[in-house]
Amino acid sequence: MSRPDENPTDASRPGATIADVWRSGPPTASAPITVRQTRPEDFAAVRELQRAAYPAIEPWSDEQFASQVRIFPEGQMVAEHNGVVIGASASLVVAWDDYGVDHTWNGITGGGFFTTHDPAGRTLYGAEVVVNAKRRGHGIGRTLYKARRRLCERLNLRRIIAAGRLPGYREVKDVMSPELYAMRVVWGDIPDPVLRFQMSQGFHYCGVIHNYLPEDGPSCGNAALIVWLNPRYAPPRPVAKARRRSA
Repeated sequence: MSRPDENPTDASRPGATIADVWRSGPPTASAPITVRQTRPEDFAAVRELQRAAYPAIEPWSDEQFASQVRIFPEGQMVAEHNGVVIGASASLVVAWDDYGVDHTWNGITGGGFFTTHDPAGRTLYGAEVVVNAKRRGHGIGRTLYKARRRLCERLNLRRIIAAGRLPGYREVKDVMSPELYAMRVVWGDIPDPVLRFQMSQGFHYCGVIHNYLPEDGPSCGNAALIVWLNPRYAPPRPVAKARRRSA
């Protein structure tokens, strides 16, 4: 479940625009943020980030982390600053037609073990982005999203699909549907930090998934379905045509 880089003093303030997220400055520290593949020694640090970001949701076990890294190591990343893990993302490849708009987090991720990873699929599915709660607004989320887009391009996948939290929805659930809430975020009426951030990263809002993650109380189990289309995607050429051209 994505909870990306949030900056309550900028991107989520009332009246802010999507462009404000892009203008959020980089970290003031001299050392850059680096992204690398997740290693077993990172599991505990990532689990602590999850625990701080989603107190009511059980963080991943060592068994889940190990399965993810074993099945699709390229898709598991951590953001590091001065040797400290300050963010993480997790992805897998799926055949999107097997899931569609009514999927759940548990169903598409194999309960977090990524046993549903399909190397023949054309969709990179974003299962998680989490950052250090004390360093939001410092570019961690942007760095991780950029690394995920580069992975999608390198693997020549058609798109990235993810489901983002709607953490402000519980406060208004008695007066509007999750669909109206999400649309008002898109229109700029509600400063939801997650969906606004994802839109700033080139994602398009596609609708609401109900019961996506029931234990996500602030979102009432709902999530916003989002997609980023790979502009460099090159469809495989038909075998017969390829042979004629090489003859």
